Amino acid sequence: MGELIDKIKGNVNEAVGKAKQAMADKDPATRTDKDAKMEAEGAAQELKGKAQQFKGKVKGALGDDI
Repeated sequence: MGELIDKIKGNVNEAVGKAKQAMADKDPATRTDKDAKMEAEGAAQELKGKAQQFKGKVKGALGDDI
C-alpha cells in the first residue's frame, strides 16, 4: 500500500512542479524575482516528486517493509 501512496504523491508533486515552472514568466524583459522564485520552487517540487516515485518503485521491488 505504501508503494502506491508514494507513487501517487510523486505524480502530484511532479505535476504541480511542472505547472509552477510553466506559469513563471520566461521573458527576460518582464521577468521578476517572483517568477524566478516560482520557477525554482517548481523545479524543486518536480524533483521531490521524482524522488517519491523512485521510493515507491523501491518499496514495490523490496516490499512495503521498508
